[in-house]
Amino acid sequence: MERKIIADSCCDLTDGLKEKLDVTHIPLTMRLGDKEFTDDENLDLEGFMTEMKACKEKVSSAAPPPHFFQNAIEKAKQSFVITLSEKLSGSYNSAIAGKELAEENGEASAHVIDSKSAAAGEALVAIKLWELMQNGMAENAIVQTINRFIDDMKTYFLLESYDNLQKNGRMSKVSGAIATILNIKLLMGSDGNGSIALVSKQRGINKAIEKIVSLIKESGRKTEGENLVISHCNNPDLAERLTDAIRRLYNFKEIFVIPMRGLSSMYADDKGIVLAF
Repeated sequence: MERKIIADSCCDLTDGLKEKLDVTHIPLTMRLGDKEFTDDENLDLEGFMTEMKACKEKVSSAAPPPHFFQNAIEKAKQSFVITLSEKLSGSYNSAIAGKELAEENGEASAHVIDSKSAAAGEALVAIKLWELMQNGMAENAIVQTINRFIDDMKTYFLLESYDNLQKNGRMSKVSGAIATILNIKLLMGSDGNGSIALVSKQRGINKAIEKIVSLIKESGRKTEGENLVISHCNNPDLAERLTDAIRRLYNFKEIFVIPMRGLSSMYADDKGIVLAF
């Protein structure tokens, strides 16, 4: 195998898209209190979500060990490894360690790419990488192009539930209760450096959709000939509403709507949406 895309399991892909892009997923570990779950193809996502809602303790995650990345890298001559934002997870550093181990042991080489994003953002990077590889672009050119792409990429998060923010201490129970009672939708996004920042607070879902659609224009990003990814946690209706609203105003080449995997579902929580373009 000459070239390979590897991504940690926060990279949301449908089975068909995963097969088309030939992506190898490296699973993170999710923790509900003292109980651990592996974010791989054997995860019972419905059961996990049920336990997560019932969990009163802290929810968290752990990066894959370096040898997971090492083993995947050693199976190809050249690999491009996509990880969660370094600011959000230890996955990037683990991948760097795995790359160093693989390159010490043989002829395999790898580039580790900090997506500065998560979920839909990682998926968008994987799609872009595949397109560059299909065009026969040289290795160094791919790395330079994908890094520029990531610097320009926009990622937004729209949450319906604030339970996990409260369990992690990132939002007080009082603030979460007020947001729920007042039907306030928190729209968050990448700050450009891989951390998450609050973008706006909208009263109701219709206003939230209007704001997301307007942010595409405000970004100044080219849409014609480009892709957009929406990943969702048990919320296909909202994903379709967003898709329809975006298609009415912009000329994206393709809009991918993808159900979330385990890790993305844990942090976006039930009905959460992540959009990247």
